[in-house]
Amino acid sequence: MDGHPGSLEVITGSMFCGKTDELIRRLRRAKIARQKIQVFKPKIDNRYSQAKVMSHAGSEFDAISIEKAADIRAQVEDETTVVAIDETQFLDNEIISIVNWLADKGVRVIVAGLDTDFRGEPFGSMPTLTAQAENVEKLHAICMVCGKDASRTQRLVNGNPANYNDPIVIVGASEMYEARCREHHEVPA
Repeated sequence: MDGHPGSLEVITGSMFCGKTDELIRRLRRAKIARQKIQVFKPKIDNRYSQAKVMSHAGSEFDAISIEKAADIRAQVEDETTVVAIDETQFLDNEIISIVNWLADKGVRVIVAGLDTDFRGEPFGSMPTLTAQAENVEKLHAICMVCGKDASRTQRLVNGNPANYNDPIVIVGASEMYEARCREHHEVPA
């Protein structure tokens, strides 16, 4: 945090669109530029590793696992110039003020997360962060039904679309979720 103008970058889209791979790509570039980086992820995301941000494709980067957004404020170091947060949608809404506090202090903040939940509705703090960001990149996956661009996350229960009233947060990967286009995304009421 050295007085340079900060910024907020948002990487978003459905599951399997490459959000974490893009986050890691940006972090690797920052590392080459010898910037001081800290990476955070919600403790709830324990699919691959507690101490790393990992993509479905296998890319990884060391990370600090946190319970709540306030843990970032407590753990960010003064000399840090880049803060990255993966799976941001799982953090409480305090993440909005923390991200803005960091950017206002001159930190480049990069957040990645789902823009919508399995219902196709805005997910957690991501809509607000997207609106406040200097840069937003919405990535698309490939629809598992038709092969077109997918912008939605389909949750499956025993191979069938999850019901609208099912819990919003259930952490999983390809065993529970598919990328779908608007036409093939199904949410039975």
